[in-house]
Amino acid sequence: MLLVEGLRARYGRIEVLHGIDLAVNSGEIVTVIGANGAGKTTLLRCLSGVHPLAGGSVTFRGEPMSGVPAWRRVGRGLSQSPEGRQIFTNLTVEENLRLGAYLYADDRVEKDMADAFQMFPILKEKRNLAAGGLSGGQQQMLAMARALMGRPSCLLLDEPSMGLAPIIVAQIFDVVKGLKALDVTVLLVEQNAYGALKIADRGYVMETGRITMDGPAEALIADPRIREAYLGI
Repeated sequence: MLLVEGLRARYGRIEVLHGIDLAVNSGEIVTVIGANGAGKTTLLRCLSGVHPLAGGSVTFRGEPMSGVPAWRRVGRGLSQSPEGRQIFTNLTVEENLRLGAYLYADDRVEKDMADAFQMFPILKEKRNLAAGGLSGGQQQMLAMARALMGRPSCLLLDEPSMGLAPIIVAQIFDVVKGLKALDVTVLLVEQNAYGALKIADRGYVMETGRITMDGPAEALIADPRIREAYLGI
């Protein structure tokens, strides 16, 4: 579904991604783990079209994405739930969700919203409240639900567990795992390496802008190098 070949990215003159090769097959949950500053968020920003490529290519469902603006990528099935949530705090929960469906003006929008409320019941309770008044975990739920309102076939999910209590993290990861049943493919970027690998099919390890390891998630969990560097074991 998603193929990344030789991807390079820069901030000014400084190259931060140095030839990333990565693939995500339809129906998979694939995670990219790594320390803070490894380049994980920049990778997702390049895939969603928010950050320009300095080299390499991104192909989504067989179609080259070079030159395709971010909003068109959403329309083609590639949505991102960004790091830091980036919700519209002065708008209500429902208004945030409707903005996620901005490409659509059909009857299915109401069903999509009902599905989002079923996935995250707390959002239904607070649908008419300003999103800025939500807790951190609720804001993360809203960011994910907003991205799903775009009807993605592939969801780019950036650090959904950041700063959240363990019980909320478990809820978020349960929802991510459940997206497979909805035919949503997921590329998950996470610092919570163990939690991400536990729900993933495959994983990539990123260090200083390079992929240094990849393989089945179970194999990465069992690898002594990963256990020592990322799992604290």
